[in-house]
Amino acid sequence: MELAHDRRGSGPPLILLHGIGHHRRGWLPVLDLLAERHDVIAVDLPGFGDSPPLPYGTPYNVETLGRAVRDFWIGLGLSRPHVAGNSLGGYIALDLASSGDVRTAVALSPAGFWSRAEHAYSRAVLRLLRLAARADGLPAFAAGTDGGKALALGLFVARPERLPREAVLAAATALRECVGFEETLDSLAWAAPPAPPQVPVTIAWGDRDRLLPRRQAVRAARWAGQRTLLLRGCGHVPMSDDPELVARVILGGSILEGGEDPR
Repeated sequence: MELAHDRRGSGPPLILLHGIGHHRRGWLPVLDLLAERHDVIAVDLPGFGDSPPLPYGTPYNVETLGRAVRDFWIGLGLSRPHVAGNSLGGYIALDLASSGDVRTAVALSPAGFWSRAEHAYSRAVLRLLRLAARADGLPAFAAGTDGGKALALGLFVARPERLPREAVLAAATALRECVGFEETLDSLAWAAPPAPPQVPVTIAWGDRDRLLPRRQAVRAARWAGQRTLLLRGCGHVPMSDDPELVARVILGGSILEGGEDPR
């Protein structure tokens, strides 16, 4: 299926995947940095952002979303690109690494490494934010004062005051309008860590992540069989907090240097 995407740069292809309720424009702070070395393609997942929904009757889950992304890059004439993802997109990136469909995978605060209580917490938070966005309360609140931004967005970024008003409004719109949100969120209740990866992976976690706390990085490290990098001063969506650091992590992972500390 055709997916909405932004593409720039040249070099080995690199697919970027966003989190649940988010959209491809969350990658804008790092696109130009990554495009210096890659043909970068930031994608809206089916049913999110500007992409169409999955075909009628197709369930929303990690497998179907990942398959749609794979079919999309095949349609572009690409084979086994590098992939990087955040949150839900990070889980999909690791799942694609488990199937060997990509060359390397970088996951930023990936879903799927939570305890039962941690999953219940993140699920409740996301549902509340979705309700606020659909009631138009979140956009007005978050785009106003710095205090409003901190309260509404502090779960996702460590420095909400740095977010432009336009980015806040666009993110709130994406959260309000995504048709794949509810079913995807429900499917994650049954998500276990993917099978062991068949290609090199890099996992990094914001040390100020308040949606998926950094203690989950320990479980991710055990799964990957290597240490998880901590992104100093970053929240759950680190691209907005420290674009240069995130770009270094992704670029390091894409040249098989995921074991090096980029800080």
